[in-house]
Amino acid sequence: MKKLTIALASAASLTLAACGETAEETTTTDETMAADEMSNDEMAGGTIVEVAQGNADFSTLVAAVTAANLGETLSGEGPFTVFAPTNAAFDALPDGTVEDLTTNNTEKLGTILTYHVVEGNVDAATLTQAITDAGEGGYTVNTVNGGTLTATVVDGNVILTDAAGNTATVVQTDVAASNGTIHAIDAVLMPE
Repeated sequence: MKKLTIALASAASLTLAACGETAEETTTTDETMAADEMSNDEMAGGTIVEVAQGNADFSTLVAAVTAANLGETLSGEGPFTVFAPTNAAFDALPDGTVEDLTTNNTEKLGTILTYHVVEGNVDAATLTQAITDAGEGGYTVNTVNGGTLTATVVDGNVILTDAAGNTATVVQTDVAASNGTIHAIDAVLMPE
């Protein structure tokens, strides 16, 4: 099985307004900026799994990765891009689905999770450009489990469509990890 890596890339934009600041304000802002940069650097230093473990919005995903025995794989070299369902995305599944997958059907869970992983480090700008270049039909994304997703832009949002026609919206982009990038999505996508 190919090694998978979930990368969450953190795209944090730091803005410093210089007008009207006193020397004390500048020092405080510089210290805050340095602390923010350190946090982003530390986060980027972690693997996809480590970054996901550090984000409360991905606790269900982390539990699912553990249940499917994909933790070591997704902590591997990569790089990988992970379209990571948030806890709310897992909560939207029918009652009992997550529990069944994590306890009784871990093979199917692994198939579902690897359907959310793409080889390579694909940031938001690259994905958006690929969608634009592909034209009206959208851009076909090949996942590590052999399935495909279709990526389109609708009303300024990147939308992923799975094999069954279900959609997920990318709600956070470019969360950096040492072995790839994570893009948070608002639904769990299903392979055929």
